[in-house]
Amino acid sequence: MTAAHNPPSPTAPRAARPLAFHPASADRCARVCVVAEIGVNHDGDAGRAAELIDAAARAGADAVKLQYFHPDRLLSNQAELAGYQQGQAASQHELLARLALPQDTLIALGERAQDAGLGFVVTPFSPADADELADAPLSAVKTASPDAVNPPLLERVFALGVPVLLSTGTCTLDELADAAARMLAHDAGGVMLHCVSSYPTPADDAGLHGMSAIASRFGLPVGYSDHTPLTATGGLAAAAGAVVLEKHLTYDRSAPGPDHAASLGPGGFADYVRQVRSAERMLGPIDKSPGRVEADVRRVSRQSVCAVRGLPAGHRLTRTDLTVKRPGTGIPAAQLEALVGRTLSRAVGENDLIRAEDMV
Repeated sequence: MTAAHNPPSPTAPRAARPLAFHPASADRCARVCVVAEIGVNHDGDAGRAAELIDAAARAGADAVKLQYFHPDRLLSNQAELAGYQQGQAASQHELLARLALPQDTLIALGERAQDAGLGFVVTPFSPADADELADAPLSAVKTASPDAVNPPLLERVFALGVPVLLSTGTCTLDELADAAARMLAHDAGGVMLHCVSSYPTPADDAGLHGMSAIASRFGLPVGYSDHTPLTATGGLAAAAGAVVLEKHLTYDRSAPGPDHAASLGPGGFADYVRQVRSAERMLGPIDKSPGRVEADVRRVSRQSVCAVRGLPAGHRLTRTDLTVKRPGTGIPAAQLEALVGRTLSRAVGENDLIRAEDMV
């Protein structure tokens, strides 16, 4: 990151850059949408947020995500700091007040993301926040895990008419039923993100099979909101069925702030994306048919119908005349029984493959 942080200039909002959430199919590989979660790692500095957007683009992300909140809308007088936020501020209100971005800055950052070729995703934290996102160039909107069970906010989020990424940390499947029903009825579509709400999440608690549980219960596309400090989880999550991955990006993992320690720096994030893309290539389409790389082995190692002994023209084939041997360039072994009773139109030598043209 550079020392000078120049905030972007707000302009009239533009149309959203769409995000595609593609499961694998029989004719193509899956393309996992990798979202760089900037969140509040900008430390309340719009210029630093812009730099992180540029870093996300260089690292190969498909989209960036920011948070939009007003502390007074979100926090009651009894709000508490979470364990991982302890020592960051005297109160949650103080912490969030210094991390909040104004609406016009958020819109300008969305345009910065589009200029960098990225989708733009935002998490609102109150119904009024969601309403104020209507003018932002949203590719999708994301709900934080605590709000998977917050119907007033979900109602306004789904009303925005863009895809919804719904994080599910701390939730049971039964608790997710209402949100899943809204997602299934939502014309713009979306994805349920399995999430472990621990910052950072220990590797042994990553729980990637949670995606399978969600998909089996609700029949929805699934992804993973990844709070581990690892780069390998992206590829593993792709292998486990994720169509969207969200991973925190920071300029410095040791920086003071609530999410930096659960994030990856630009180099680590680039490695994360590389491992996801490698997993996509290795997974391939959902299909089982011989690939071009198998053609030579298929040809030389499969077995074809072969003559046990020399056979004269006019001979009627019996089962004891026939065996199967390599290569697989003749009549397939699976058709051996169908040749019994056929008549040879010409002589076939011992240990020679029998060809279709050898028979009447």
